[in-house]
Amino acid sequence: MTQNLQSNADELQLEALGHKGELKRAFTPLAMLGLAFAILNSWTALSASLSLALPSGGSASVVWGLVTAGICNLCLAASLAEFLSAYPTAGGQYHWVAVIAWKRWVPLLSWITGWINVSGWIALVASGGLLGSQLIVGVISLFNPTYTPERWHQFLIYIGYNIFAFIINAFMNASLPYVNKAAITWSILGFVVISITVLSCTSPNYASGYFVFRQFINETGWPDGIAWLLGLLQGGLGLTGYDAVAHMIEEIPNASIEGPKIMIYCVAIGTFTGFVFLVVLLFVSGGNSEDIISSPAGPLLQILYNATQNRAGAVCLLMFPLICLLFATTSIMTTSSRMTYAFARDGGLPASRFFAKVHPKLGQPLNSLLLTTILVIIFGCIFLGSSSAFNAIISASVVALGVSYAIPVAINCLQGRKKLPPRAFVLPNAFAWFANLLGIAYVIVTTVLFVFPPELPVTASNMNYCIVAFAIILIISTVQWFVDGRKNFTGPRTEMGLEILDAVKSHQHGSDLEDPKKSTEETDGQIV
Repeated sequence: MTQNLQSNADELQLEALGHKGELKRAFTPLAMLGLAFAILNSWTALSASLSLALPSGGSASVVWGLVTAGICNLCLAASLAEFLSAYPTAGGQYHWVAVIAWKRWVPLLSWITGWINVSGWIALVASGGLLGSQLIVGVISLFNPTYTPERWHQFLIYIGYNIFAFIINAFMNASLPYVNKAAITWSILGFVVISITVLSCTSPNYASGYFVFRQFINETGWPDGIAWLLGLLQGGLGLTGYDAVAHMIEEIPNASIEGPKIMIYCVAIGTFTGFVFLVVLLFVSGGNSEDIISSPAGPLLQILYNATQNRAGAVCLLMFPLICLLFATTSIMTTSSRMTYAFARDGGLPASRFFAKVHPKLGQPLNSLLLTTILVIIFGCIFLGSSSAFNAIISASVVALGVSYAIPVAINCLQGRKKLPPRAFVLPNAFAWFANLLGIAYVIVTTVLFVFPPELPVTASNMNYCIVAFAIILIISTVQWFVDGRKNFTGPRTEMGLEILDAVKSHQHGSDLEDPKKSTEETDGQIV
């Protein structure tokens, strides 16, 4: 009975936000935490992307870059959790911008945020297949030292990863909560098994503390300070994507209360497990950064081989992150399709009615899923033309998502943090300002730096094509705005039915509901 009442309250709240609930609320909080953790999969993403930070600051960049990115992303996650508690809709950032922006600028700002967010998620789907294909190519190189990897080899593996994720999403939608529970179980198991195995195999011949925490190397050609900041890209990748909770929020019960918890927990868990795992890897690495960076097997597999001194053993351990990346690609594609669906539902895409349809039998937005998969495969064509495709795709996802996180937070700050209504999750005022401003500053710095080429001198082959990808997105979204958007796109509905909201809030909070006349800025933050 209670569950039915909560489900009705969730649907009423969604209706008040201007949308009819068409997706089943099949995800428990644990399953949603599993999905969010599977998307971040921080220890896997960080270890699989060591090639980003090791040449750009060495171990010091790997360890302390993650700490820096972790603190800044926790601030951003806490900032966005307030919005999620107030407006639990799959639109996420672009919906929040529509609610709080200056009325004259609502359509344009919401449009820009939506396009950036959709693009960021498509790039993040690409990053899952990218990391997985790189690990598989490394396995081949480990067993066959004479193998010369071609770009199209990795591209075909990349396509296979994404087709697998599409099939799971398209035809096993009802099983996705169980897939996500399996993902978090497999990830934790892999984290524990790999850590214990490599530590025991290497004992007592560990690398020095100086190597793990202080060694700095720079092979990029950039000045040392710029090189270290460029190494933040690894930490940024390992911790981005937590807005997945917002885009899947219409599929969990008690959304306005559980959603903010999950968003913050997944970043905190990701930062902790990522830090521990990276420190373990560096201690068992053998202490020679040059050999690790230059290994054709890739940094992660080379470290596992250095620790075990056995190729078969190293590859067996690698199966944990490899399968984690399959789970991650599947989960990221789920979220990306839901984000695309939500934006189309509000008229933000070409042929929005087509992409906003939910398949009656499969129970998910199949057209949006198809669009996501096709664009991801096209995006992967960067493989075929650039030697720095890895950096370009990762940069595109981290930058686009970061910008979409900062826009609603910045607009709220510019209006004195007074635009959000009473809600279940409220940050203490002083900390809220600190978290908001630190998060915004981090996004500004990383947005500029992550479109830099990864090394100097710059050539047509090694340039960072992230900027080209953004230019294409900018051109398409601008043309679409003038053709259709400025005439027909008004943003999501933001005028809420008072009777509906009163009913929802009465059910969720009872007598503990804040007085609407009381400023939210005077309330100490906690999740109730």
